Amino acid sequence: MSEIWKTLPGWVRNIVVPVVVVIIALWLIFAVLGAVFAVLGFLFGWAFRLLLLVALGAAVVILVKKASR
Repeated sequence: MSEIWKTLPGWVRNIVVPVVVVIIALWLIFAVLGAVFAVLGFLFGWAFRLLLLVALGAAVVILVKKASR
């Protein structure tokens, strides 16, 4: 591997390789962040639906109690 590295021109070693490494690193970071936000969005979506269901259930119970008086 070191022989291949030494045979590369200087501009490839000093410019192209770091740019490619930065692009791959950013791609990996954005992929991980995207996955994290997708999971968080999924969980918050379910939490919101659950809270909405509980609120509707509470409203129905209150209305049924008022109607039964």
